[in-house]
Amino acid sequence: MGLEILEPNTCIRGCCTSRKIPIHLPPPSYSLSQPIARGAESVVYEAILDGKRVAVKKPILSTSEDIDKFHKELQLLCTLDHWGIAKLVGAHAKPPNYMFFFEYYESGNLAGKLHMDEWRPSIRQALEISARLAKALQYLHNLGIVHRDVKPANILLDRQLQPHLADFGLAEYKKNLKLVSTENWRSTGKPTGGFHKRNMVGTLIYMAPEVLTKEIHTEKSDVYSFGITVNELLTGMVPYTDLRAETQAHTVLEMNYTEQQLTAAVVSEGLRPVLADLQSGAPASLVSLIEGCWDKDPQNRPSFDDIVVEFDSILEHEVGRNCMEKASGEAFISSNGVDAANFQSYQENISWFSQGKDFLKRVPTVLAASTWLDSSDDHMYSPVLSWGSFASCGRRETMEDRHFLMPQLWGEKDIHMFAIFDGHRGSAAAEFSSGALPGFLQNLGSVCSPSDALFEAFIQTDVAFRTQLDSCRKRKGAVQKDWHPGCTAIAALIVRNKLIVANAGDCRIILCRSGIPYALSRDHVASCLEERERTIRAGGLVKWQVDTWRVGDAALQVTRSIGDDDLKPAVTAEPEITSATLSAEDEYIVMASDGLWDVVSEKDVVNIIRDTVKEAGMCSKRLATEAAARGSKDNITVIVIFLRPVSTAERIY
Repeated sequence: MGLEILEPNTCIRGCCTSRKIPIHLPPPSYSLSQPIARGAESVVYEAILDGKRVAVKKPILSTSEDIDKFHKELQLLCTLDHWGIAKLVGAHAKPPNYMFFFEYYESGNLAGKLHMDEWRPSIRQALEISARLAKALQYLHNLGIVHRDVKPANILLDRQLQPHLADFGLAEYKKNLKLVSTENWRSTGKPTGGFHKRNMVGTLIYMAPEVLTKEIHTEKSDVYSFGITVNELLTGMVPYTDLRAETQAHTVLEMNYTEQQLTAAVVSEGLRPVLADLQSGAPASLVSLIEGCWDKDPQNRPSFDDIVVEFDSILEHEVGRNCMEKASGEAFISSNGVDAANFQSYQENISWFSQGKDFLKRVPTVLAASTWLDSSDDHMYSPVLSWGSFASCGRRETMEDRHFLMPQLWGEKDIHMFAIFDGHRGSAAAEFSSGALPGFLQNLGSVCSPSDALFEAFIQTDVAFRTQLDSCRKRKGAVQKDWHPGCTAIAALIVRNKLIVANAGDCRIILCRSGIPYALSRDHVASCLEERERTIRAGGLVKWQVDTWRVGDAALQVTRSIGDDDLKPAVTAEPEITSATLSAEDEYIVMASDGLWDVVSEKDVVNIIRDTVKEAGMCSKRLATEAAARGSKDNITVIVIFLRPVSTAERIY
């Protein structure tokens, strides 16, 4: 098989001074499963090696030079032994298969965690991740190794969200950098540091000015990339895709900047990503450190020895500050003589999301197994998903939209769910629904078809919210008796190649197939004759008010919603169900609250995505900011779900 199990500081080729471990037959067995990541130069698979879950990186090797590069990376990896570096446990280094076997890190890479899962770390978490990453890079630099491709996509997170630096395909010893850089410029005319023809954007945004101007790459170039990465960890934004006040440009990468123009802006104009805001809680010393890391002059940047010391100081100060705040808070409560629970209740500080999740504790939970997946359908088309979202308060003073992204629902790789809840008369109904709906769907999943389960989940969520609202009204001071919050809702459930949509209200979803948008929902509003007549038959009062038909004294435009207990049963929570069978022609789904659709047409959405870097979160943000620029007066929430892999050249990561 050519497969050997490695221990730290060993080499399976015998080509370095590290000792070689004797291997005894039979060799270890392994089996590959589904791909979990694809890049321009490799594919990563989940695998089992001697009964243990591992990740397998399989490089795309087409030339003898590629094979030499594989062995060079393998030789370097065999010299590394540090808890902050992805651990190599085996390798297959003989034809026809060349593979690296790494420990499996359950939480994926930092880029996906930030921009796909929309994880927002606390300041403490961001500091700890940054400090551990700094120590891993300090270890490399002390060995005389420069990584040359530090970025969130190359930082793997374990179950405890501890970082592990990965991908050493571009790593090089400092003593060899001058020769490597010179050969690279002669052969390609491109700078080193991951500036690949097929994936230029992905690494360009992390590259130091001296690399972009073809100077020698040094360990200080890693410091620059580290500074950009830490700033991204704090802001949650891909570099150069944030709103820059001085230009009012949505994003550098989306405003027709070429790589050359962006390079010139970084090198000559000192362009950098928008710095982490002190108001977000980032310590001033950390913000100052980031600025020092991405200084134009490499000599002015700190070394990782300095950075590690600085992080130790910042973390120590942060712990002290938190202890003082905790003590101060306890003193405040005791000096006022108010019980903490009652104090929260009288301030109407109810977490409706928690109320929604907690409501299900009263109901026996049935684990929804894969009853929706028929093993006989395994040969059917199955879309390859990537997803992202963006939500903006817009011109409103408060944010009443809520949404969730739940890929691989219940651990099933072919079941996914996404939903948006657009609140009115407050955000309570939207918050509650986002917490409760998935649980109701889970309870129904083992006894109903997907469409029936989704329909019933809407009904049960509505009943549960109105029940909980009544319960809160009975508690003195919890909520006002004349308060009747509600929300419209739309949910998309993907079960292998089936797309089921449930809609109640005026959120909307489209499917782009071969470049043409197809509506999978319709608005439930009183201005629609069919909905108006249904509402009247159910006992609702519908009349012309101000500029359109509206329901009841609340003057509600929508005729279906969750909550709005003063307008029940006329304003029903029953969703309209539509479905579609997905195929290879289907490109992506866009679902959004009416804050987008009020000012952006379905055709415009397709045109905007066509001109945007193909990353789902970025597309979502582009659509939301376009709606705001066109004068949308409402909250705006957008979810974009790509249904097939997009070209590497079109992706950020």
